Amino acid sequence: MLQRKTAFVCLVAATCLILLVPLAAMQFSSEVRWTFFDFMVMGALLLSAGSLLILLSRKISSRHFPFLATVVLIGFLYVWAELSVGIFFSFGN
Repeated sequence: MLQRKTAFVCLVAATCLILLVPLAAMQFSSEVRWTFFDFMVMGALLLSAGSLLILLSRKISSRHFPFLATVVLIGFLYVWAELSVGIFFSFGN
């Protein structure tokens, strides 16, 4: 049971480390301007994509996992780009 929780603990730790990058950049540059809402949305996006990958790796056969993982990662990148610059819609503006 402990090993099953370890993946999610590592995911939360990795998400926090990734979110430290824009936090540190905000300290040294005025070009990076994230609000609390930006951190919450990106944290939720990272956690949901990572959790979905963990659950898929446990439930789906290894034959189908690379395809589904690619779909999840492309979806993550699309939502990230859409929220940041608005490729097709203007959600991020």
